[in-house]
Amino acid sequence: MSGRREREWPRPDRCRIITIANQKGGVGKTTSSVNLAASLAMHGAQVLVVDLDPQGNASTALGVEHHAEIPSIYDVLIEDMALADIVVAAPEIPNLYCAPATLNLAGAEIELVSKVARESRLRRALDAYDTDKFDYVLIDCPPSLGLLTVNALVGGDELLIPIQCEYYALEGLGQLIRTVDLVKAHLNQKLWVSTILLTMYDARTRLAAQVAEDVRSHFGDVVLNTVIPRSVRVSEAPSYGQSVMTYDPGSSGALAYSEAASEMAHGGARK
Repeated sequence: MSGRREREWPRPDRCRIITIANQKGGVGKTTSSVNLAASLAMHGAQVLVVDLDPQGNASTALGVEHHAEIPSIYDVLIEDMALADIVVAAPEIPNLYCAPATLNLAGAEIELVSKVARESRLRRALDAYDTDKFDYVLIDCPPSLGLLTVNALVGGDELLIPIQCEYYALEGLGQLIRTVDLVKAHLNQKLWVSTILLTMYDARTRLAAQVAEDVRSHFGDVVLNTVIPRSVRVSEAPSYGQSVMTYDPGSSGALAYSEAASEMAHGGARK
């Protein structure tokens, strides 16, 4: 295992644009976006994280400035700024880049309503950008099914859904899948659920094992074998402007995210 982590992982034939979404809050969307991106970058891949959450937590965890004066994804969606003008390198990890979010994005849901082609503005920005220089683009979504998340679903080719191993895990997932089906039918035929990631797994409880079993029986092969355990280190890392991969590489959370990223890299886009 350690040998595999030390060398470069296989890189995809073309850029994989992966939206990370679940309208439930607190399931590990941002944590997964940041740590999977960091793991992939640390093993030779060129990775861009697009922060679509007005809270800007992914930008914080990557150590990227995102105060109100910083050009951000808001300017891309609302003001038609080029994506190339806002992307910055994450200071802690080579090969890792971020399109930051600022609090301005909080008003974007309302401002997008009157825009032409409001659902596909992120897709147009990505199409105009040289994504071929990246192996992965990971789009971190807010905890809602509003226009920002719809833009992410239209902008991505694959969907990764983090699901927490808790009692209400599958509640609301039907709504997300219905939204994905609508987007697929009307706005983005290429979109498909490529990956399910089980997060916040507590091995001490029977409930966690039961939820994991339910999710695997429901979704089958798209569920990664690796589960992400509950980890204090994972929670602490963003307060230091880091992913857990640099904050505490030997922690259970860091090792689990590394294994999950390895599965994604070695499995490729299986469709």
